[in-house]
Amino acid sequence: MCGISGIFNVDQSKVSHSVLQKMIDSIAHRGPDGQGIFCNENIGLAHRRLSILDISEKGAQPMYSHNGEWIVVFNGCIYNFQEIKNELILKGHSFKSTTDTEVISEGLVAWGTKVFERFNGMFAIGAWNTRSKELVISRDRFGVKPLYYYFDGRTFLFASEIKAILQHPLYKIEVNISALNEYFSFQNLFRFHTLFEGIHMLPAANTFVINKNTSVLKHHVWWDYNFTDVDEKISFEDAKDETKRLMEQAVRRQMISDVPVGSYLSGGMDSGSITALASTHVPRLSTFTCGFDMSSVTGVESNYDERRDAELMANFFKTEHYEQVINAGDLAWSLPRVVYHLEDLRVGMSYPNYYISRLASKFVKVCLQGTGGDELYGGYPWRYYRVFQSLGKEDFFNQYYGFWQRLVPDQDKFQLFQSSLHSEIDINEPRNTFERVFTFNEKLKYDTPEHHIQNSLYFEIKTFLPGLLLVGDKLSMANGLEERFPFLDNDLVNFAQKIPVRYKLANLENMKVIDEDIAGNKRKKYQEYTDGKNILRKALEEFIPEKIINRAKQGFSAPDESWYRGENAAYVKELLLDKKTVSSEFINPDYMSRIIQEHIDQRINHRLLIWSFLNFEWWCRIFLKGERYS
Repeated sequence: MCGISGIFNVDQSKVSHSVLQKMIDSIAHRGPDGQGIFCNENIGLAHRRLSILDISEKGAQPMYSHNGEWIVVFNGCIYNFQEIKNELILKGHSFKSTTDTEVISEGLVAWGTKVFERFNGMFAIGAWNTRSKELVISRDRFGVKPLYYYFDGRTFLFASEIKAILQHPLYKIEVNISALNEYFSFQNLFRFHTLFEGIHMLPAANTFVINKNTSVLKHHVWWDYNFTDVDEKISFEDAKDETKRLMEQAVRRQMISDVPVGSYLSGGMDSGSITALASTHVPRLSTFTCGFDMSSVTGVESNYDERRDAELMANFFKTEHYEQVINAGDLAWSLPRVVYHLEDLRVGMSYPNYYISRLASKFVKVCLQGTGGDELYGGYPWRYYRVFQSLGKEDFFNQYYGFWQRLVPDQDKFQLFQSSLHSEIDINEPRNTFERVFTFNEKLKYDTPEHHIQNSLYFEIKTFLPGLLLVGDKLSMANGLEERFPFLDNDLVNFAQKIPVRYKLANLENMKVIDEDIAGNKRKKYQEYTDGKNILRKALEEFIPEKIINRAKQGFSAPDESWYRGENAAYVKELLLDKKTVSSEFINPDYMSRIIQEHIDQRINHRLLIWSFLNFEWWCRIFLKGERYS
């Protein structure tokens, strides 16, 4: 819920109320129900409200602690706020509202910044201490809610979205070439910079404390994933039963709301299980599915439309079900809107997310999402099996890095980028960035197949999942909708990390004894495996139709491989191969032309790269040229 922004002039100069107003106005879509501003001397905090808990004025922000020590702006939801509130009442604190924000302000009085470690929920928080004259910003342990900042040594700016920081006259837009190189390697950013030079994202489970003496920002990391502390003694049955209990608890926790809650419902197990559990709390739960016009789609993409399976589950769970059907022509209308709201280009063909959140927002203010189940329970076995027999650390890095170069391999970077950028491109930087994700965690080992899969789970939950969460937040909040993620419940995550790999991947032991000579093409063999999330399937099988529980993993994506060759081919060429193409200042037009033609000729499936070219072109038009879309 909501959007936040703030200005702290470390040099003691006065904050401009009008600038702060412009910053918060730019993200009004995140909070259409109201706004609040605190502005005093060199500090300013602003808030846009999406009313979900205590929708009265008592829940308005910025919110002051009762003793006046703390002033808080907050985006998110603390699911265990009632338990913490009860603790605070026993300590003598009183409350005037029934909102979770007041628990944050009073919790800061009681425990200081340690309170963040107590929260089970999603949050981005800005808090001003009126006594110590310090600004604190913090972000939830999983990084569900975004928080960006800019600091030049004199002024610290922060906001839920980059576009708010762009409103400050201090900031001048420049392209971060290092981030551009990283994006066109991974279709993602593994470091916490952005395409906007100087603007960074606060990492998950991090807290900054800034005061008048701050010249260098110091990270305080208070939590990280750990897949290495495995409970090898637990039986499969006990692990299954505990997973079921914790899943039920997580969904129940995240149903907390004073406004209607719905659920996305694809044809898969994750959203299906969440819908099954949520429907026991809400009669005729509203559910939402996005499907695709398949009249011109061929090949593997002909299975991308999940409406039939979603309708099966909607009927099974007796939900009030709504569907959005996307056709090829919907890309051109939605793409500039998607890029404007994303700002920070990330994973996947995300425009279906925009459409389905727009649909859901017409009926509910909160929607449950199935994201996180794959990363916790091993939902991508074809990725893990290609590296699980690695001979050691270096071999593991070599094999896994090759897979995660989703867009352009390093050896082709000088063909990709214009020659004017070559001196700024470090070919080795993406590989170094990739390895730093692992070396950040000293507990990781590289000696056994189980170690390699644990490392893969760690890597994907630290990189791929944050990209998915960012897309989910930005495109749902663009439509005034809050998404929640029951799989990212503290207790459920803590337990999932302890489950042995052999319980998550049903064919692990068989894979260990495969004779490579008999198996033939190893990559092809590994692609056949869909045995991930085995324990999760067993834990939830009583809630979901058998057809769904045993269904192979399928991502949520439009059939763009076919559409880029057919109905959208002209649009792709018009946008990317025209004299008006803005991104050709950075990207070699001859390279783009070759990629597009290879795709149209069906020589290579370049759908991910073409999507990224389209996104970057609109990014340049909107943020560099100030182009408006109609």
